Amino acid sequence: MASHFLQVCKPYIAMISLQFCYAGMNIITKVSLNHGMSHYVLVVYRHAFATLSIAPFALILEKKVRPKLTLPIFMQIFVLALLGPVIDQNFYYAGLKFTSPTFSCAMSNILPAMTFVIAVLCRMEKVDIKKVRCQAKVVGTLVTVAGAMLMTLYKGPIVEIFWSKYVHPHPSKVHGSQESTDKDWLKGSIFLIVATLAWASLFVLQAATLKKYSAQLSLTSLICFVGTLQAIVVTLVMEHNKPEVWTIGWDINLLAAAYAGIVTSSIAYYVQGLVMEKRGPVFASAFSPLMMIIVAIMGSFILAEKIFLGG
Repeated sequence: MASHFLQVCKPYIAMISLQFCYAGMNIITKVSLNHGMSHYVLVVYRHAFATLSIAPFALILEKKVRPKLTLPIFMQIFVLALLGPVIDQNFYYAGLKFTSPTFSCAMSNILPAMTFVIAVLCRMEKVDIKKVRCQAKVVGTLVTVAGAMLMTLYKGPIVEIFWSKYVHPHPSKVHGSQESTDKDWLKGSIFLIVATLAWASLFVLQAATLKKYSAQLSLTSLICFVGTLQAIVVTLVMEHNKPEVWTIGWDINLLAAAYAGIVTSSIAYYVQGLVMEKRGPVFASAFSPLMMIIVAIMGSFILAEKIFLGG
């Protein structure tokens, strides 16, 4: 009885734990970006760390069970790497730079809605409007999309939290005048929506790829490795006249890259894949709103982050 209960609880525990990991990544990354770290370079280092940390386990533990890497599967891995490491991460970090950790997480709340819509279009999820569960999913989708539009178009006054009054915010190299800040906020919102769309597509495609290439560790390693190569090309194009951006020392930038790579890329991709294999992509994405609550509390303590009424 106890073992059965534990088996049932495992996917929930895994996804809740991941939200704490993602929350820590948001805070550390925001500090790094405020200190001038290029988000293109951060994506490269992040997935290089991820590849180095998980590839040895994949080579050793899945040596006998690893399926043959065919061209169709490689093309799916190529697209997964493009969706995750390249599009999702670059747009998410750009959006995070122009907004705040809490706002970025709140915008990510549309992830379950986007995943649900894509899963329905791909016929991975069935909608029977007569069932209460399906009605709840449809209503939830409409509410989250409406909430994202509200947050993007309406900022509103600052909501004061008593403990943040005693914490001094970290200086940022991004924000300037109020007018430019408002423009950056809108730009950041659009970047975050694009990132979330790519993330939702990643969930659906990863779930489909796992049915053909069931070696979890190997798939994660290949996504991170191919993503690293793609991210290098993007960075060389976008930062071609700034060779100094590649320099990284023993500081918050190294911590951000290592933490994001080892914890929220390699470990997260692997755990996420295990959960999706059992419960599907919509279940895995449904826990993302929890991250917003964790980040809001951490952000107000560590960054003295201001929370606006619109959010």
